[in-house]
Amino acid sequence: MDAADMGEDLAQVLITEKEIGQRLDEMAAQIDADYEGKDILLVGVLKGAVYVMADLSRRLHRSAPMDWMAVSSYGSGTKSSGVVRILKDLDADLTDRHVLIVEDIIDSGLTLSWLVGNLSSRGAASVEIATLLRKPEAAKVEVDVKYVGFDIPTEFVVGYGLDYAERYRNLPFIGTLRPEVYGG
Repeated sequence: MDAADMGEDLAQVLITEKEIGQRLDEMAAQIDADYEGKDILLVGVLKGAVYVMADLSRRLHRSAPMDWMAVSSYGSGTKSSGVVRILKDLDADLTDRHVLIVEDIIDSGLTLSWLVGNLSSRGAASVEIATLLRKPEAAKVEVDVKYVGFDIPTEFVVGYGLDYAERYRNLPFIGTLRPEVYGG
């Protein structure tokens, strides 16, 4: 699939590359201020958070080690099932560490709620969340998210790490697909 094909599949661009960069600058500045004098461990949730994690971490004015976790609650569909499976666990010991979970998007909150509980149970000093996107209207559980890039409507979005069937992840912006592309 080439760029022209991807362009034909898009319904609209919701958030531009420039807007993402500006918001990540603001989030990084707030994280730096909030964690002044503290070491933090960034925990990225694979695969979608790769772009957010890379770009957010480069904007921090501190050394922040990274670790990765892969969890699944989607299967091959477009809606969370709520049943969480760990596909790749962390390598780091979380005991007495300040953990910042970095996410690409929060839909229902079910997976993230489970993840916060799981990481907290491992002895972390604190567990906070940074996400590029949040869909408040899709929330099924309340999750305290300290750093939010953008609140968006409950549309299926792609780009900047978000995919549909492993496609569109590399787009430098957040967009929506035409419904006929994903059967929505």
